[in-house]
Amino acid sequence: MLIMQFLSQKKYYFCAMQKLNFPSYTFRFKNSENKVAIFDEIRKKFIILTPEEWVRQHVVLFLLEEKKYPKSMINVEKVLKVNGLRKRYDVVVFNPDGSIFVLIECKAPEIKIAQATFDQIARYNMTMKADYLMVTNGLNHYFCQMDYENEKYEFLRDLPDFGQSKAVL
Repeated sequence: MLIMQFLSQKKYYFCAMQKLNFPSYTFRFKNSENKVAIFDEIRKKFIILTPEEWVRQHVVLFLLEEKKYPKSMINVEKVLKVNGLRKRYDVVVFNPDGSIFVLIECKAPEIKIAQATFDQIARYNMTMKADYLMVTNGLNHYFCQMDYENEKYEFLRDLPDFGQSKAVL
């Protein structure tokens, strides 16, 4: 468990969040209506901190700092239609041509990644047609590269860095 301390209006606040399987990052926090909020670099606003949001913000910084994806090509929590239903994806990275490079599904650390999680991202991807998929609960990360021509996918060790055409197999 990671105990975070931050100062807001001359008061100290503490928040316990699970340590995740990502590099250490620095985040901005504030107290918002007696809840802790974390600053989202993509949406440019503070978001109430939940376990899933904790994972999502780590993913965003992983993409920016480790993978060197441009901030302008990352989108967080937007609505999409899947089979006529309104759904919300967690994180998307776009290609320069506007197509989807990576579709990412985030779960809270206490949620075990199971077949239902892969089914969920597969349903979203039927609409989005991403080149790569990532599923994570912050502790376990799964990456795969889609091959639409041969109707298959391949699990990978990591996502490609920005500008790479193929991921590390």
